[in-house]
Amino acid sequence: MPLAPFALWRRETFETFRLALPMIVAQLAQMALPTTDILLLGALGPEAVASGALAVNLYNTFMLFGVGVMSATMPMVARRRGVMRHSVKDLRRTVRQTLWVAVSIALPMWVILWHGEAIFRLLGQDPDLSRRGGGFLRLMMWGLLPFFGFVALRSFVAALERPAWTLIVGVSAVPLNAGLGWALIHGRFGLPALGANGAALATAVTMAFLFVGLVTVLLIERRFRRYRLFGHMLRPDWPRYLDVWRLGLPIALMIVFETSIFNAAGFLVGLLGAAPLAAHAITLQIAATAFMIPFGVAQAVTIRVGLAYGRGDEAAMALSGWTSWWLTIAIMCGTAALFTLAPDPLFGAFLDLDDPGNAETLALGRSYLAVAALFQIVDGIQATAAGMLRGRHDTRIPMIMALAGYWGVGLTGSIVLAFAFDLRGVGVWLGLALGLGTVAVLLTWRWIVLSRRPCVVSPSPA
Repeated sequence: MPLAPFALWRRETFETFRLALPMIVAQLAQMALPTTDILLLGALGPEAVASGALAVNLYNTFMLFGVGVMSATMPMVARRRGVMRHSVKDLRRTVRQTLWVAVSIALPMWVILWHGEAIFRLLGQDPDLSRRGGGFLRLMMWGLLPFFGFVALRSFVAALERPAWTLIVGVSAVPLNAGLGWALIHGRFGLPALGANGAALATAVTMAFLFVGLVTVLLIERRFRRYRLFGHMLRPDWPRYLDVWRLGLPIALMIVFETSIFNAAGFLVGLLGAAPLAAHAITLQIAATAFMIPFGVAQAVTIRVGLAYGRGDEAAMALSGWTSWWLTIAIMCGTAALFTLAPDPLFGAFLDLDDPGNAETLALGRSYLAVAALFQIVDGIQATAAGMLRGRHDTRIPMIMALAGYWGVGLTGSIVLAFAFDLRGVGVWLGLALGLGTVAVLLTWRWIVLSRRPCVVSPSPA
């Protein structure tokens, strides 16, 4: 006897949440790493926070591009599982070639990030902040390659619907990063006192720990060991290598368009001084931490839609997509309320609220966080809608929509509101809200359009 519509929604909500919850917690644990860095730098003063923010802004642009390409593993594996004719060898091909892509990406990124100070000066940033930020980057950048490898393996584990292992490894990294960062900043336990750069080195070491930890799980755990992912790693497989790029590159560019608009906002605010930049960095860290929740839901819906896509089941795709869409709205209403009602406790985690030297940063941060509360729902919707579309292997049109929304609307709005209307930092954040809202509408419309078309599954593995 078929289930009633309400029972279908209830079951799908349960399945989505069961898959999403470990991913959400894992994403929050991952986000705790840069959050910990900002917390540690906050004890050194606003200048340390500002220089660290410059470095992290540039680093994140490259890091998230790589994460986007690596994320192609998830829809590719999910689709093949949905087809129900996947083999161990086929899934292994995808993971191995994603790791090849990781190396291809990391090598040129290291070359560019090594010259971070020159990049900051070229962008008109303060010379002292540029010098400090460049030194921060030269240590933190070495964590890129192991982190890309971790993301590729994490995507594989998630697509097998066993994300708990990623959660365990990710949570274990948080105290390592915090303890090692504190020790390297202040020179404890016989380690050198590196100041702010200690946080950068600790982050790089922690990234390596994430990769080694997940590799260990895949080698030991019986359910993963049968895939023999790391055998014959040097054997090329150019067709699958290109498949990863074809699906992953639009995902990566879409993520970069979103994150780089926030980075560009950081550079705009940096023109206003150290206190506005510090307030922006902390506000962005709070908003980015909240964003990990819909990002986890987006990963879950990519898998759920991908499985249905492999089966050619249009009804299941629609049910999975809209369930996650509404679930995201409910969650982000809660984060918007938190931002509105409790700005001081949130900022108090990063700065001493009683220190007169932080008064300007705190006042600016309250106003920025109020605007961030406004776009919580649309930020969640655009993330989840992107995940829904990736499950259908639809990445090129969403990429173009993201470019138009983030840079056409968001950046233009930030510049006009901040400088032409003299709203300064608040104007930058209002422009970000306009960009996110535009992309949320466009991606949801794209999902509706595709849902009205017959589902045709390509025989290509990608």
